[in-house]
Amino acid sequence: MSKNNTVVRSMHDLGAAVWLGGTLMGDVGLNGAASNAADKQERAKIASEGWARWTPVNAVAIGAHLIGSVGMLLANRDRVRDQSGVTANTVVKTTVTGLALAATAYSRVLGKKIEAMGTAADSEAATTPSESTPDDVAAAQRRLQLLQWAIPALTAVIVALGAQQGEQQRPEQVREGLLKKARSRRWSR
Repeated sequence: MSKNNTVVRSMHDLGAAVWLGGTLMGDVGLNGAASNAADKQERAKIASEGWARWTPVNAVAIGAHLIGSVGMLLANRDRVRDQSGVTANTVVKTTVTGLALAATAYSRVLGKKIEAMGTAADSEAATTPSESTPDDVAAAQRRLQLLQWAIPALTAVIVALGAQQGEQQRPEQVREGLLKKARSRRWSR
């Protein structure tokens, strides 16, 4: 328990913070600013260029978060197994992380479809098609419009569950959780 896990914890926390913060800034700042371009044919293109520049940084952040998550899981595997509440938090957090990964990957696929459009059609905003936007691109924009808010919501849940995990490491929480789990195992036999 006294082992220092600063590196993996930092990778976990900073990776999640960059994933959340960068995505939220892109949704609000980048997409919002691109939507103000005077030329409607430039709106999706500007946003796509910005997201393409962000993608490598986001990938590094996500990778750091995942490496940190695995490192923390390995370092805390006894608590995950033996402390009441920790297993449930870990399962929920792993599920939410999987959903956030899937949403992030799918949003990149949709973004590439919009990016391929280039300046072929007008857009009302980065993720809002106009009447002249081709149907397949318009569909991608509408899906992306939903994902652009789902990803920050999911990553915010990851950060909140990480905070809960930190609270579960307080000595009194560990003691109570270990006793509760031991009692439930004894009664279930």
